[in-house]
Amino acid sequence: MEFQEFVSYLIVNTKGNTPGADDLLSADSSLRLFMPEIILCVTIVAMLFVRLFDISEKVDRAIGRFLGGGLAFVIALVGSLLAFVVSCEILTKPPLDGQPLEIFTGMLVFDTFGAFIRAILMLFAALFIFFTCLTGIPDREDGPDIYTLVLGSTLGMCLMASANHLLMVFMAIEMASVPSYALSGMLKGRRLSSEAALKYSVYGAGAAGVMLYGISLVAGLLNTAHLPTIALQLADRINDAPTEELMVLAMGGLMIMTGLAFKLSAVPFHFWCPDVFEGASAEVAAFLSVASKAAALALLVRVALGVGLVAPDRAEPGQQLVSAEIRQSALADDVPAAAGIESATPVALYDSPAGEAAPEEATEDAHPAPLSRAEANENLAPARNFIGKMIALFAILTCTFGNLAAYGQTNIKRLLAYSTIAHAGYMMMAVPPVLALAASDVTAAQSAGASLLIYISIYLFMNLGAFAVVAFLRNEMRSEEIADYGGLIRRCPGLVIMFAMMLFSLIGLPPLAGFIGKFAVFAALANGFQGTGQTYLLVLLFVGSINTAISLFYYLRVVKVMTMDDEPESRTPFSIPFAQGMFVVALAVPTAFLLFGWQWLSALALQATSHLFS
Repeated sequence: MEFQEFVSYLIVNTKGNTPGADDLLSADSSLRLFMPEIILCVTIVAMLFVRLFDISEKVDRAIGRFLGGGLAFVIALVGSLLAFVVSCEILTKPPLDGQPLEIFTGMLVFDTFGAFIRAILMLFAALFIFFTCLTGIPDREDGPDIYTLVLGSTLGMCLMASANHLLMVFMAIEMASVPSYALSGMLKGRRLSSEAALKYSVYGAGAAGVMLYGISLVAGLLNTAHLPTIALQLADRINDAPTEELMVLAMGGLMIMTGLAFKLSAVPFHFWCPDVFEGASAEVAAFLSVASKAAALALLVRVALGVGLVAPDRAEPGQQLVSAEIRQSALADDVPAAAGIESATPVALYDSPAGEAAPEEATEDAHPAPLSRAEANENLAPARNFIGKMIALFAILTCTFGNLAAYGQTNIKRLLAYSTIAHAGYMMMAVPPVLALAASDVTAAQSAGASLLIYISIYLFMNLGAFAVVAFLRNEMRSEEIADYGGLIRRCPGLVIMFAMMLFSLIGLPPLAGFIGKFAVFAALANGFQGTGQTYLLVLLFVGSINTAISLFYYLRVVKVMTMDDEPESRTPFSIPFAQGMFVVALAVPTAFLLFGWQWLSALALQATSHLFS
């Protein structure tokens, strides 16, 4: 490929500019589809300018008097809300009717699944920033730094949800993780906070190194790091590959799973989670519990489907202007392998619709006949089975350990840390049926994927609400020990009722919204077993049901302390400020009443997964 043609290809891919368009950026351009992340970047730069030029303290205090936060809070809140609005617009009105688009030369993929996760992350960022303003952490001096770290980590999580290349997988995880290390240690002067940051960064560095080595093994053996091309290469070679090569590929997959398991705090890579949650502030613990898990689960789906299923043909931004000669030249010169432009590579192995054999005239004597998509997915069945069982094992261990370890906790943040581990296990249970049904029953696979999105959406409100109550009580009581919650029903009955509601929703009891999330995942497991007959899905369903019953006891213990125990003699009178109470109410309303309007959420989740498989 000529250099001029290559530059032209990059420009068209980035800005689109389809024929006849009046806008600078076409609707399907990489930059237009990446606009929420760009807004986050602009917001971060604006906050850094606030820090750089040291805006007048009078201006900062004037803003704080009216809004309760400084200038950094206003910039961060406005930026996150604007990014959320743009994300919702792209989600509800996607280009090409939601068909997947490989943007930025195939490094990222845009589809409604990624757009849904991105909207969830942006909504959480806005709620989280408002939450920190109510609790007073961070203060005005540290505000620009803390909000920059929060939005920077959110940016990395958005990339995790859209990663289409193993190098982007690694970079996105690091972009999300490194700011989190600093956030966990932001309580300066506290030994537990410094210890939390040190443990988190050490574990994170080890997991990143193992994951990067796994990526090098997989990319080296298959000669590509582009996920759709990995699936094609694996489908073409899996039946004829030597046993040693398959063993190395399996080892590489396990190493990649190590990095994902670290972000999910899945057993046995969970050791950092309780200590970090206890040492960090309740606000940071909420950020790690909700946003980090949502992004990691989205990435788990991306990697599992990217390796185990041959994706349908994907369009490229502004591809109307990319001539066939340029695209063929790119393939001939192997530019994709060097520059990440591998979105067109699948044509080399199959170029016929699903289920149709490639025409004989397209083959040559020197090359084997190209695989149809159906044949390629049939060849990948052992890979999907291996990945599904591996994730199922992690889910069983994670869910069971998290629930059992929560029993002995006396600190509410450590209890919620083990609760987070257990819920990561529940949500991971939605992925095996997706893999089991992906090639045989697309509709059932979409429903299984939608169950994960439903769970994540509900988990945002009930878990953020639980951590908000912990943070507000910490400010008033100066304690996070469960024993000090004794008799709170007499002091702040409304807050205790809403806290109990959120805890019962985390159990999954009807008629609260948490019931819908667990019911959707368990229904996906049941449908997967009925559709495929794979016994391990039934085992997952049984383990999930038993763990739901087990979790009742440690959540109920907290409610019992708040409602039946006597008040500590050392407690001084206090009251929860009105604004903080209203914030908890705003989170409690979806937790209590989303059950009665879950059809809307289910329809949106089904739409988000509609193009993952076809």
